[in-house]
Amino acid sequence: IKGENAYGYAKTESGVHRLVRISPYDSSARRHTSFSSVWVYPVIDDSFEIDINPADLKIDTYRASGAGGQHVNTTDSAVRITHQPSGIVVASQIDRSQHKNRDIAMGMLKARLFEEEMRKREEAASAEHASKSDIGWGHQIRSYVLQPYQQVKDLRTGVTSPTPGDVLDGELDPFMAAALSQRVSGEAVEVEDID
Repeated sequence: IKGENAYGYAKTESGVHRLVRISPYDSSARRHTSFSSVWVYPVIDDSFEIDINPADLKIDTYRASGAGGQHVNTTDSAVRITHQPSGIVVASQIDRSQHKNRDIAMGMLKARLFEEEMRKREEAASAEHASKSDIGWGHQIRSYVLQPYQQVKDLRTGVTSPTPGDVLDGELDPFMAAALSQRVSGEAVEVEDID
């Protein structure tokens, strides 16, 4: 996502999203529930200075998994970087080149450290932010029901939409606006999940 204040808006989408549908692969046509954990992070350009001491990093290389033929089985192209002071772990196996994967992982680490610093600043500015729930299973923020009826419901704000197709295609403005408004006002809303 690109644009002015893109991260500021999209960060409200971080959390667990629940999808309910009738699976086309189930011959009994039963309802299936799937969960997806979403993490939104900013892309940090190189002009933003984040000092990372190389001595604080543990860098592991390993063989990538997935597609790539014999190459993934013969070279240690995947990279995992652990930032020991914070405990943040990032990994990349996107590219066949270990050097490119290291650059990608370092960019992800910088973004995570930047996000962690921003989170600390938000918590210092507001006690309400300190009590927000973590991203984790059981902490879903939104439910999407595709069948037997259609509805999307945000469990933080109570905002609903009768058109899950539009929401899944990116019509998120009402949900993001309500979540940002709630974050500013600090008002909690009790909302029941949909079946």
